[in-house]
Amino acid sequence: MKKNEELHDETTQVDNEEIQKDEVEVEAEVIDEMPESESDATDTVAEAELVKQALIEAEKQAKENADKYQRTIAEFDNFRKRTIKEKAAMYDSGAKEVLENLLPVIDNFERALEHISEEEKDLGITKGIEMIYKQLMDTMTELGVKEIDALHQEFDPNLHHAVTHEENDAYDDNLVAEVFQKGYMYKETVLRYSMVKVVN
Repeated sequence: MKKNEELHDETTQVDNEEIQKDEVEVEAEVIDEMPESESDATDTVAEAELVKQALIEAEKQAKENADKYQRTIAEFDNFRKRTIKEKAAMYDSGAKEVLENLLPVIDNFERALEHISEEEKDLGITKGIEMIYKQLMDTMTELGVKEIDALHQEFDPNLHHAVTHEENDAYDDNLVAEVFQKGYMYKETVLRYSMVKVVN
């Protein structure tokens, strides 16, 4: 009987030890699953603040990059327009120089046509000269060259070059009475001024 009691006490003691062991393990698991400590929470807030600051800096950098991109696009567009304008100006300058050199050729054609007699007007060579002259003038018109209208027009120093003056009651003052040499415009600029006689 006494042995049985001793055996029962030992069994109970073992059971108690196992129960205590299980309780310790459960407590350890509970501790592991417990919310973060105040120190850990402070670290998390600090990390969040760092992320927020990094995001602000990234947005600022993105905005600066977008501004730089827009400025670069605008500068390139200005450069492209300026290049086109300069190219056109160079073309006009070169064209103007060539066209100025062609004006004496036109003058000579006109002098030749003025001195053709009535008998020579029906000759093949005369008709050939007239056709070449017409073709030349059509080409000049296509290129933007046009004659300055001067005869019987009011004298304009921006278009006409007065080489002589006369008193003439048949005309109003400051009118062009005679054109000695035709003037021409190339687009919006004077290619050659008209040489004229002006009434005082």
